[in-house]
Amino acid sequence: MKTYLVTGSSGFIGSNLTERLLKENPSIQVVGIDNMNDYYDVKLKKYRLRKLKKYPNFIFIKGDIANKKTINKIFEEYKPNIVINLAAQAGVRYSITNPDVYISANIIGFYNILEACRNYPVEHLVYASSSSVYGGNKKIPFSVDDSVDNPVSLYAATKKSNELFAHAYSKLYNIPTTGLRFFTVYGPAGRPDMAYFDFTNKLINGEIIKIFNYGNCQRDFTYIDDIVEGIVRIIGKAPDKKMGDDNLPIPPYAIYNIGNSKPENLLEFVQILQEELIRAKVLPDDYDFDKHKELVPMQPGDVPITYADTTPLEKDFNFRPQTSLRDGLRKFACWYKKYYHVKNK
Repeated sequence: MKTYLVTGSSGFIGSNLTERLLKENPSIQVVGIDNMNDYYDVKLKKYRLRKLKKYPNFIFIKGDIANKKTINKIFEEYKPNIVINLAAQAGVRYSITNPDVYISANIIGFYNILEACRNYPVEHLVYASSSSVYGGNKKIPFSVDDSVDNPVSLYAATKKSNELFAHAYSKLYNIPTTGLRFFTVYGPAGRPDMAYFDFTNKLINGEIIKIFNYGNCQRDFTYIDDIVEGIVRIIGKAPDKKMGDDNLPIPPYAIYNIGNSKPENLLEFVQILQEELIRAKVLPDDYDFDKHKELVPMQPGDVPITYADTTPLEKDFNFRPQTSLRDGLRKFACWYKKYYHVKNK
């Protein structure tokens, strides 16, 4: 039986990926690890986890990837064939005020995973990077060939570090690694700190939503099912192991963007979101949005635009995300209505 290790298995991407793997491959075993921290509502993580525990070939371990003993014990006991590292401390703004947790989860945690993959060889290590590594790049769309040496947040710097660490381990120990630069992932049961979810919570409570850079930001919103589809395809095709002229490994190392390749203006995004929240009866038909919107300056760590060039993904895996923002937000609004039992008067 092939074993997959998914770190961050109760997180947004991790839980969706784990469920997809379990649904489609009843002959595999998936080991999930998550520290279930309270960065956002733990009830949401427990909700995702309950869905996974229905599968008999899912094993859940509550633990922290920054704990080397925990990781080594998992590798020793389960000897995973494939590792998908999605555990990380997310959030650009949070990294400005809480840097310690980023070093622990994103640097030390990832190092522990790499060390375990070295000591207990794996077929493929796939790990989450982020579109934030592009920093203030002026050239768009963002290509994996672009320079990413100008991070504008600690979060971005940790993700760039992950790519460098992975490259070094691929070169030194011939470990096949693939980094995935995700672009603004959204969808049902997503992260409450993301704009679409946070705005919905605030609007429900009659609070003001702040739209940064006076609404002039653009984001390449990517629906969760598209992210998972990309990961699943990539898992099955590890970079080839080859020897170079120096008789040392050519690093079996790859990086891909996974994004919708269609940046959306934040004001248009808010317009679609409000229409879908009304359609799903999350908000009443006569809700006064203008009263609840405030245009504010750019925040530290933010960038004006994200825009993915997915040409390598299309070329190597015949895939590019295609879910429209309206379709994705419609599914989110319907889920939100059901999950929170929203009742409009």
